[in-house]
Amino acid sequence: MGRPAASAPKTEEPMVKYVIMIHSNPQPWGHPTSDYLPEYQVMSKEQLDRLNADFETMLGQLRENGELLGGEALGAPESSRLYRWDDGKPLVTDGPYSEAKEHLAGFFLIDVDGQERAEEIAARFAGPGETVELRPAMWPGGSDQ
Repeated sequence: MGRPAASAPKTEEPMVKYVIMIHSNPQPWGHPTSDYLPEYQVMSKEQLDRLNADFETMLGQLRENGELLGGEALGAPESSRLYRWDDGKPLVTDGPYSEAKEHLAGFFLIDVDGQERAEEIAARFAGPGETVELRPAMWPGGSDQ
């Protein structure tokens, strides 16, 4: 009969890192961007307070369960500096990178079980007048799947 087959060692699925990027176009630029977006300015104080409380609760839960690794609001797009390679050396110019209407307002780095969970979280970051981009991190520990 032979030996019984050895059971395969159990392996946990690796966590996958994603970046949630918040794109926005407040005029003037400021943080929180919701203070400067017309979509928020028409809301009642109660609606704004509820949205802010829900967002803070979500951030707390993500921190508590280890999924939120960090995040930052970014300065005004016109304060950025661009570094490109030109004629064999770096060329520095004023930003922003693109002439787009929307600019990157901030980001959050999450570490989750997979794309489905990342999408679930990213959907909760979307707010009126903002676009949320979800992109897998590649290194270290990221995957492009």
